[in-house]
Amino acid sequence: MPALDTNVLVRWLVDDDPRQSARVHKLLLSVQTDQDLLFIPATVMLEVEWVLRSRYQFDKPAILQAFNALLETQELEFQDEAALEWALHLYRHSTSEFADCLHVGQCRSAERIPLMTFDAKAARMPDVQLVDA
Repeated sequence: MPALDTNVLVRWLVDDDPRQSARVHKLLLSVQTDQDLLFIPATVMLEVEWVLRSRYQFDKPAILQAFNALLETQELEFQDEAALEWALHLYRHSTSEFADCLHVGQCRSAERIPLMTFDAKAARMPDVQLVDA
């Protein structure tokens, strides 16, 4: 099963380069025809959020919409999808950054909570605790 890099997902989501977007679409069709999947590492999703927010000025609702579209794409398989879904839930319902939400999602999925931090904002999320002074 091949995997996708950040730039491939971003190209498909923002469609800012017609030639590359067409190549991504062709890749998705070939995977669909072969009844195969494309793997998405958790680190790629972390970078996709950063690129959409910093380079393309996506706000939180637009990022959530883009991620939901990716999750609904049958040709994609996500590393630790349960952690990603929990991270998106936290991101949707908190003021924390997506990276912190993904950290918590992965810790929760690994049954390694709470996530200990010095970040007071992150500590307002479930499964996160401030390190005692």
